[in-house]
Amino acid sequence: MGASMELHAVNEHGSAGSKNSVDEVGKTPQIREFELPSADQRDAQALARLGKKPVLKRRFSFVAMLGFTCTVLVTWEVIPIGGTAGFAYSYLFALVGSLSIFTVLGEMASIAPTSGGQYHWTYMLAPASCRKFLSYIMGWLVICGWQALVASSAYLSANLILTLVTMNNPGYSPTQWQSTLLYWALMALAILVNLYSSTILPKLEFFILALHILGFFAFLIPMVYLSPQKATSTEVWTQFNNGGDWPTMALSVFVGLIGSVFANNGTDCAVHMAEETRGADYVIPWCVVATSVLNGLLGLGTLLSMLYVTPDIQAVLGSPTGQLGFPFMQVVLDSVGSYAGATVMISIVIAMFVFAVIAFLATASRIVFAFGRDKGLPFWRTMATVHPKTAIPNYAIYIITGVACFVGIINIGSATAFNIILSIGISSLYSSYTITELLLLWRRVRGDIRKPSEMSGDTWQANELVWGPFHIPGVLGIALNAFAVCYGTIVIIFCFFPTTVNPDAAHMNWACLITAAVIFFAVAYYLMYAKKVYHGPVVEIAPYQIS
Repeated sequence: MGASMELHAVNEHGSAGSKNSVDEVGKTPQIREFELPSADQRDAQALARLGKKPVLKRRFSFVAMLGFTCTVLVTWEVIPIGGTAGFAYSYLFALVGSLSIFTVLGEMASIAPTSGGQYHWTYMLAPASCRKFLSYIMGWLVICGWQALVASSAYLSANLILTLVTMNNPGYSPTQWQSTLLYWALMALAILVNLYSSTILPKLEFFILALHILGFFAFLIPMVYLSPQKATSTEVWTQFNNGGDWPTMALSVFVGLIGSVFANNGTDCAVHMAEETRGADYVIPWCVVATSVLNGLLGLGTLLSMLYVTPDIQAVLGSPTGQLGFPFMQVVLDSVGSYAGATVMISIVIAMFVFAVIAFLATASRIVFAFGRDKGLPFWRTMATVHPKTAIPNYAIYIITGVACFVGIINIGSATAFNIILSIGISSLYSSYTITELLLLWRRVRGDIRKPSEMSGDTWQANELVWGPFHIPGVLGIALNAFAVCYGTIVIIFCFFPTTVNPDAAHMNWACLITAAVIFFAVAYYLMYAKKVYHGPVVEIAPYQIS
């Protein structure tokens, strides 16, 4: 195959031609030859099979994308924020469950490496009678989930900074308006980097990956070595605490599972950056798996270290930083015995959270771009616009940032109301993971997904179900898929539980209400307007015949 190639179009009726794009489903496309460098041929072919033409620049390599996904997860950095009793066992369960979820997600990314991710896969996998409707609802769930994660990451970063100031100045008491101003400042930094530093972002990810790994050791070794007190293995592994007064200890552990789920959530960010990654159908799945394993193990190391150096958990929770929601800062301070040393160590965690805000915004904007490209959003033409020079979806970035900043206003009046809105992050994303993987399980049991070797010489249609280069075949693949669906179902159930049996309004888990509100809005908008324009992923360029 030479230095360029022609993508020969085949429309949904099987007639061959060559085309650039289609604005409406069923409209006859214009004929054009695409000249592509040889390095981009594989990626262009993968997109053509999904009916998409390449409009974003592929800037990310495997290592750069690994840094990007590790930045989003910040697993070892977020572990200290979580709970205590039963956390060791719930984390191990969450680690195995998350690895299964994202491995199966990697299989789907290998089949269809598109920024649309879950909503595009739902359209491909669901029965023809309901695939447009399910795909549309899925798109809104994923967008709202990632919008919540953008706001959550900026909110956590802002409060981490203010709590660090409080630790060094015991007389200082942070206010909600200060938290909001810092929150907006972090969003401003994120949008500036995404808009004007897009070309250096992949290079920056190399540095962030190094900081992520080296920072783990810089954080862990001094804390464990210098800690004057240690908990015993009996205390760490056998003593449980039913702080929520649940009927059984097992139920209490499962309610506390969500902290571990949050620490391992967001690996699908790589999926939504697929159209900017070289060799996406191979790189994205392995990047997802590698991130889950690497971050999961680093998180486990941090968790066990925190538990072993915290013999008196109640004292840590009652400290000034504990009352502000970040007891790990007191643990670090007690361990190293130095405000300067503790500040440096905690600053590493804060830096990673700030980098995560940038990556969250990049991910969320690509989903908005993809869904807008497929006419799933209001003002979809604007949402799908890409800057001609940078190949960045600027308007999608503006929208995500604007919504996040607007939601931040709520935090000035009520932190409880703000947290209610952010509670959709886990519930919506895990709903998208579980539903798409259930559809994949149904298809693979029926044998509806073909092998690439079975397609040789055949004419491909858009969104053909064919396994990609990353695939777990046979009974093992079915078993892993089934376990992932079961784990996702457990997470969905318990992410709606409050932390205590009889919560007040401030401690109630409102995720069920917010998730239902999003679904209700999406259904209403679909019935009133979207069903007239949304017909699933738009076929911009039809697949060509595989030689």
